[in-house]
Amino acid sequence: QVRLVESGGGSVQAGGSLRLSCVFSGYTVRSGCMGWFRQAPGKERDGVASIDSASRTDYFDSVKGRFTISKDKAKNTLYLQMNSLKPEDTAMYYCAASDFCFNPRRDSNDYKYWGQGTQVTVSS
Repeated sequence: QVRLVESGGGSVQAGGSLRLSCVFSGYTVRSGCMGWFRQAPGKERDGVASIDSASRTDYFDSVKGRFTISKDKAKNTLYLQMNSLKPEDTAMYYCAASDFCFNPRRDSNDYKYWGQGTQVTVSS
């Protein structure tokens, strides 16, 4: 059974940083993608960042240069380093994983496994 557990969310002032972690079990990053998504109240879920099995990455335009996705296979952990945070980054952040992908994907329909989410709040 695949399990994804996020942590690292919290409240921070604009310009600050947070690092989200997603510990996964029952899943191997052999040929799939992993990603971070976020959803603010009343809005659709957006794909923030994705990384494939070859560690190629893809980012939502509004976070390019500020967020970095990475993974540590030895620790079964996916990370999202978020710098220069803005109030518009406020959302629930979710970790997701897929069994197979050709390249990084930020479409939620491509992902099969999901975590429960961790809240990020950025104040101005």
